[in-house]
Amino acid sequence: MPAAESHVAHHFPDLEVQSHAARLGMWLFLATEVLLFGGLFTAYALYRMLYPSAFHGASRLIETSMGALNTVVLITSSLTVALAFHYSRQSRNRLAALLLVATIGLGFVFLGVKAVEYAHHFREGHLPGRFYRYAGLQVPGASMFFTVYFLMTGLHGIHVIIGMGVLTWLAVGAWRGSYGGDYTTPIELGGMYWHLVDLIWIFLFPLLYLI
Repeated sequence: MPAAESHVAHHFPDLEVQSHAARLGMWLFLATEVLLFGGLFTAYALYRMLYPSAFHGASRLIETSMGALNTVVLITSSLTVALAFHYSRQSRNRLAALLLVATIGLGFVFLGVKAVEYAHHFREGHLPGRFYRYAGLQVPGASMFFTVYFLMTGLHGIHVIIGMGVLTWLAVGAWRGSYGGDYTTPIELGGMYWHLVDLIWIFLFPLLYLI
């Protein structure tokens, strides 16, 4: 049996049908993720409409340079995960594994920058809801901005951690030669998830940092 065919589950006639089914399943899953964040984007739009001056003032308390750095980090990680898929298709599994490790490293950089940001907000009292205690901006709606900020960036951070876990599993498999040639679907699906994580941040950055 060809190596690629050994990965075909018993209920699929061949690898191509199995790969199409896997991609369809991933697209459906990504659609549910879009719906999840879509609800948060709707809440953001509503509260920004209700408290425009508060959102404008509160957004100035966030370090735009930190958000810009994380944007560059995630865009670069999209490149490395795409290259990992590219080289996996050429059966250059060790290189694909190293690129996945690089993507995971960039994920750690992203989380590190976000941790520095969060620490600053905690010290200054830029906190959600009734925990908000920053004396420099005491207007209705300021605490709501940080409620939305922590909800959206926190949920996104959880997705980054999950993506790093998935990529770690894929990197181990790639290093062991489990993928390559005609069988690269796991890396492709993991890359699709990581691209969604990046895409969501590209929306979060202007909405939270640049208003």
